Amino acid sequence: MIARRADHRAAAAAGVGPGGGSSEGAGLGRGPQDEDTLPPLGGSYGGPLRIRLDALHELVGLSRTRVESEALAEAGRVLDEAAARQRLSSRHTVIAIAGATGSGKSTLFNALAGVPVSETGLRRPTTSAPIALSWSEGAAGLLDRLAVPSRLRRRPLAGGAADTELQGLVLIDLPDHDSALTAHRDQVDRVLGLVDAVIWVVDPEKYADAALHERYLRPLAGHAEVTFVVLNQIDRLGTEAADLVLDDLRRLLDEDGVALGEHGEPGATVLAVSALTGDGVSELRELIARFVQERTAPERRLAADVDAAATRLRPAYLADGRPGLDERAREAFTDRLAAAVGAQAAGEAAERVWRRGAIRACGTPWLRLYRWYERLRAHGSTDPRLSSPVEDELTARQCVEQAVRIVADEASRGLPTPWAQAVREAAARGADGLPEALDELTVTIGDPAARPPRPAWWPAAVLAQIVMTLLQFFGALWLVAQIVGVVEPGLLPAVLVMLGGIIGGPLVEWACEGAVKGPAKRYGQEAERRLREAAAACGRARVLDPVAAELMRYREVREQYATVVGIRSSARIVGGIRAGATRWGATRAGVRGR
Repeated sequence: MIARRADHRAAAAAGVGPGGGSSEGAGLGRGPQDEDTLPPLGGSYGGPLRIRLDALHELVGLSRTRVESEALAEAGRVLDEAAARQRLSSRHTVIAIAGATGSGKSTLFNALAGVPVSETGLRRPTTSAPIALSWSEGAAGLLDRLAVPSRLRRRPLAGGAADTELQGLVLIDLPDHDSALTAHRDQVDRVLGLVDAVIWVVDPEKYADAALHERYLRPLAGHAEVTFVVLNQIDRLGTEAADLVLDDLRRLLDEDGVALGEHGEPGATVLAVSALTGDGVSELRELIARFVQERTAPERRLAADVDAAATRLRPAYLADGRPGLDERAREAFTDRLAAAVGAQAAGEAAERVWRRGAIRACGTPWLRLYRWYERLRAHGSTDPRLSSPVEDELTARQCVEQAVRIVADEASRGLPTPWAQAVREAAARGADGLPEALDELTVTIGDPAARPPRPAWWPAAVLAQIVMTLLQFFGALWLVAQIVGVVEPGLLPAVLVMLGGIIGGPLVEWACEGAVKGPAKRYGQEAERRLREAAAACGRARVLDPVAAELMRYREVREQYATVVGIRSSARIVGGIRAGATRWGATRAGVRGR
């Protein structure tokens, strides 16, 4: 269907399309071979309508994988009908006369034609198939589209081509919309979806019929500008009674949401006639002639169809709230992923290892010997850092899943249901395999605590400790030599040298411990930052970017939807207020005041 519409749109943009056809029926002396000789009769949509149709086409294309096909079916039908109508005659206006059983629509049809064309009588239903009456040639393509048989295509005998006021009018007499035969009702519904305008004929007895108002007038309230509502058979009423019935009919139309075209404002035309006596028929004829000569009915009808399609699509594109991901939500997602990979714990472990390595390298030999003994005693024990408990792994996976779930809820909040679901699905696809990707990331980066760097001053500290140790040994040997009499007695210098080495070793170690605090902290922070940024980049590539792409796609379709809504119906669709609501009360008051 989309491909077919694209072909239609391409043909319309190029100005190429089949002709509007020839005159109606073989009885008019023109055959199918003559239709090919006629010039192309197709028109082109311009201005706001063209922009809205393009936007609707883009909207359908962008939404096919997000919005249910049933919701897009009406929009697709509108695009199909727009392309089909564009290829046909723009010089003709197709108006259907519809009404209930006994309303006198066939009598009115004959009165407008000036000659009996449609069968009338007491037998019900009288009209069993659409009958077409065309005041000019070139409407065969339009009637083929309406599936009106050639035997039911007529030309007015009175006036004929000399009746210039109605040149371009194609009048269709429909079966009764409340016929007991289902086939008749189906024909009415089919033709009403294809014509450019409708004349609803009601009578004093059935003008308030619920079937008419609930099935037709209320759903087609947005098509008021291409709607005529004619109260027929006023010859059965007095003047005052006719005014009361007409006023009540306007009230019912107001309640149906049909804007009334009173006082120069756009809307439905409402008037009273008597097809039997001819009262008001000439006025209706003048209104129809003016309407036809404007040649805007097809575009008005199509604009109303676009409005109706936009109204049905509104739940799929508009919702309350401001959807999207702000910096706060992104930072919170990064924090949760960093917690899942243990970035903070890894940074703290790297800081401790760095400090421990510095102290070990700069410590006294006796402290090193003691720590070697402790490691020897603990030989064979399992280092808890070598393997993570199963509980920790499960907790980390749950943290990742929770982080994705929270960010998806944040991003989809305020979105219409189809797009909220699309955002959640994009996040879920990114979450699939994210824990494993984070595990590989930590392996790739490596354990920052495995091989901490050595600052440049470490060799000097180690050399100082060697000097302190040598002083201890030198002092001790000096004392021993004095005891055995190898050297002259001098206890104080030997004791001072040995005490200097004994006290100097811990002092160097304490100085190194104080000096490594700052570098060790910075090293831990750097290790935490690297792991945090790596986890954030992984989460952004797998989750945030797909979610942002869905949000961008939604913004695009929302902009297209706003273009589809257009200026005419923006107040009614976007704001939820029916257009023209402020003028209907004044219209009724003006009508009653006349």
